[in-house]
This record gives sequence, structure tokens and C-alpha cells, in this order.
Amino acid sequence: MGPPGAGWAKTSGRLAFVCTEHFASQYPCLDVLREFLYHNIMKFALFLFFLAILGAGYLLKYLNFAYLKAHGHSVPSGFEGEIDPLLLRKISEYTLENSRVGFIASVLSNVVLAFFLFGGLLGLYDNWIATMSNSFIWAGLLFFGILAVATNVMDIPFSLYTNFKIESRYGFNTMTFRLWLSDLMKSTTISLLLGSLVVTSALAIILISPVWWWFWIWVFLLAFGVAIMYIAPYIIEPLFFKIEPIKKDGLEEKIRTLMERAGLKISRVFQVDASRRSRHSNAYFTGIGRVKRIILFDTLIEQMSDDEIIAVLAHEAGHWKKKHVLKHIIQAETTAFFALLLTFHILSWEGLPALLGLAHASFYARLVIVGFLGSLLMFPFTPLFTFLSRRDEREADRYASELTGNPAAMASALVKLSRENLSNLHPHPLYAAFYYSHPPVVERVRSLS
Repeated sequence: MGPPGAGWAKTSGRLAFVCTEHFASQYPCLDVLREFLYHNIMKFALFLFFLAILGAGYLLKYLNFAYLKAHGHSVPSGFEGEIDPLLLRKISEYTLENSRVGFIASVLSNVVLAFFLFGGLLGLYDNWIATMSNSFIWAGLLFFGILAVATNVMDIPFSLYTNFKIESRYGFNTMTFRLWLSDLMKSTTISLLLGSLVVTSALAIILISPVWWWFWIWVFLLAFGVAIMYIAPYIIEPLFFKIEPIKKDGLEEKIRTLMERAGLKISRVFQVDASRRSRHSNAYFTGIGRVKRIILFDTLIEQMSDDEIIAVLAHEAGHWKKKHVLKHIIQAETTAFFALLLTFHILSWEGLPALLGLAHASFYARLVIVGFLGSLLMFPFTPLFTFLSRRDEREADRYASELTGNPAAMASALVKLSRENLSNLHPHPLYAAFYYSHPPVVERVRSLS
């Protein structure tokens, strides 16, 4: 026997069900109301989650602003003689101005995103695309291509203001409007061409292999990424920079000697005319395998001594020797593999459109919803990924010190990079722990002294 009242509970449950069904049949509007509440409650819950993630991010930004205002007047240990109070004030003002513009751009972007997803615009846009083409591939190209162009157009005013107001005000911008426009046209064209290739290939794979497309797209994206690493030094980079051999006497020989000691084979060492666009300085490795190159900004060569340049490149060599690059590729590809597998299963969930209050959604709109969900769910994992990145950066710093036997040169290079680029020397510890892929520069300098 069941517990007391069990029979009555079952009987009353059946009776309530029958009565409800009878009542709903007499009043069909209740079915509509039930559907309306189901869809909108889910949408409202997701919207609250979206606001919570945004709120957490903006709170971290506020803490960072406040921390800089409170501590931005003090010269950190190890920076005496290189950073004076006047320059420190300039660093704080530059950081705050860029942060304010970034904040406004972020708010505008998120407001547009909220209206698009939660205001019903996604459904309208999805239906409009459906009237444009019956082809799965062409409709997909239109769907994602228009969104990409719209996103780029929204970024244009902020790019103009940042380059020709803030960067010019602080002596960084050397770019003419004509060069800026040329870069914009070239980068947009390249993005659209490569993006169209990726989207077309992915959609074709979906048509050919409806069950295993997630795996074959993962394979395609892996091969595509490797191909880009091979061709970028020869095709893409020369479109933006004049690449030429290093002009400073004796520097290339010192670099090659360093790389030989590190056991790395470098095909060429070049400098680029970065000073045509900005006075910011940088150096990086590009390519893969036999086409691996070292690229130095001409601004870096001008600002630093040979020993400091060697220390910076020793740090980059550390990433290769410690297999950080390989680890990052494995991490990214593993994440992509499971993300695509999860996407495959979520896309078939009938309730997916209801998360945004939609009765139905195309394959492309469903992808947008899944991508949005992924961005929200990945936010809490941000500090984990940045922690792993900071760990690798510390290891590369130690490797550079051991390889060159000159940690003071690495510390001096970091101080100069901070000074010449007006880098924030006082990030909030929580903000840095959450977002910084490199340890704060003050911490790096202290660990080298």
C-alpha cells in the first residue's frame, strides 16, 4: 500500500488534468497564454543572465578605473629614473581616455546586441534572409556576411576617434586618413574573402555530412589555420607593411647567434615600417616550420639597445622552446572540438529558439543563439585561461634571463616598453587576474631584479 492519501492524490491529479484540458478546450486563448509565458519566461531568464555577466564585467572595469585614480600618482619600484610624476600622469590620462572610449563602445555594442537578440530583431532578420535565397549556402553567406559588415561599420567611428584623437593627442598616431582608409578596405576585403571561404566550406560540409559535419568542420578549420600560418608572411603581411632586412649593423648576427644557442631555426630576420602608422613598438615571430620569421618594428629598433632587443626576442624564443605555442594550439583545438560537438547536439534541441522567445529559427539563427550562449558560459572561465597564459609568460621571462645571462636587459626592455607605449602601471589586482594575459609589468620587472 502507498502512503495515506496516495490514492486520492492520484485520483485528484487525473481529475485536475481532465478539468484543465476541458477548460483549455473551451478557452483556446489559454494555450496561447501558456505558450507566451513559456517562451518569455525563458527569454527573461536568459536576459537576466546576460545582464549579470555584463554587470560583472563592468564592475571589474570600474574597479580598475578607481584603482588607477587612487594609485596612479605613485612611481612603482624599479621604474625610478625612467618614469617621472609628469609622465606617470600622462600614462594615467591615456589609460583612462582609452578605457572610457572602450567602455562606450562596449555599452553601445551590448545594447545593439540586446535589441537584436531579445527585441525580436533576430527573428525578423532571419525571416528576411529566408526571402532572399532558397539556397542553404547562399542564404548562409548573406546571413553571416551582412552581420559581419554591420559589426565592422559600428566599429568605424571608434577606430577613427581612437586613432585621430586619442593616439594623435598622445603622440602615437603617424597615420594619414588615406592610409587608415586603405588599411580598412584591405582588412575588410581580406576578412570577407577568408570568411566567405570558411562559411561556404562549412555549410557545404554540413550538406554533405549531416551527422558528422561537426567533426569535418573541426578538421577543416585546423587545416585552414595551419595554411594561414604558412601563407600570411608572404601574402597578407606585405599588404600592410614594407618588409625588409634589418638595417642596423650587427643586429641580425646577434639575433641569429641567440637563436642558434636556443636551438631554433629562423628563416629570416626582418624589420617593418610600423612607424608609418604608429610610434607603438613591438616584435613577434610569424609563420611556422621553415617559414618561421622574426619581425621587428622599426620603432622598437629605434627605442631599444641591442641587448634589450635580444632580451625581448629571447623571451619569444622561450615560448617556442617551452612549447607554449604548441600547448596553446592543442588547447584551442581541443576546445574547438568539444565546442563543435556540443553545438551539434544543442542545435537539434527544439527549445533552443524559445530561449529568445522565438517560435522557430533557421539553422543560421540557431548558430547565433548557440554562439551567444557560449560567450556567456565561457566568461567564468576567463580567469583560468589568463592564469595559464600568465604562467607561460613568467616561464618565458625566466628562460630569457637564463639564455642571455642578462636579466637586467629584460627588465630594462619591459620598463622602456611601458614608458614608450604609456602602459598602465597600476591595474587593479582582481582586474589583472581576470583579464591580463601577461603578468602586470611591475610584477615582471620585480621578478627579474
